[in-house]
Amino acid sequence: MRIAVTAILLAALAAAPAGAQQFSPAVSPVPPQPPPPTQFSSGEVIAAGHHFFGSVSRDLALIVEKAASRWGLPNGYILGEEAGGAFIGGLRYGDGMLYTKNAGDARVYWQGPSLGFDYGADGARTMMLVYNLPVTEAIFERFGGVDGSAYLVGGLGMTALITNDIVVVPIRSGVGLRLGANFGYLKFTQGPTWNPF
Repeated sequence: MRIAVTAILLAALAAAPAGAQQFSPAVSPVPPQPPPPTQFSSGEVIAAGHHFFGSVSRDLALIVEKAASRWGLPNGYILGEEAGGAFIGGLRYGDGMLYTKNAGDARVYWQGPSLGFDYGADGARTMMLVYNLPVTEAIFERFGGVDGSAYLVGGLGMTALITNDIVVVPIRSGVGLRLGANFGYLKFTQGPTWNPF
């Protein structure tokens, strides 16, 4: 009788783990959350930049990821062209389109002076990531910052400009030669102007 009871207990213990394994719920990994509808994902920005810049898309992806790690996801971006030159003092002019997820699109122009150890001239296709833009009209301000550039033929560079908690990060793919660092600002306007101030 003792042997029969022991055999029944051993059989019950052996069957319990197998039964428990059959009823344990499967744990699945949490899928990544999509960006809020008011912001562009890194993939959307890279796709727009790839279409705009063309062959520099790998370097663009690295810069966009670096900007995202610092400022998060942009709620707008500008695609345009610009030209500039400097000999201690410099000027920069450009125009393009501002695209947003929640505030509409707008044509924008920018110009700005600079002062510093900066020499040369360049022309660039420019993508500007825009963070914390509450409404389209808020872009029409002066954005200041430090611009360190090393443009070589086919080079790619990034800077950051800030005003009123709005951050603009120009990413430039330039042709020409411009070396140095300067202090300056960009002023965004609704129409073209030669006055950089």
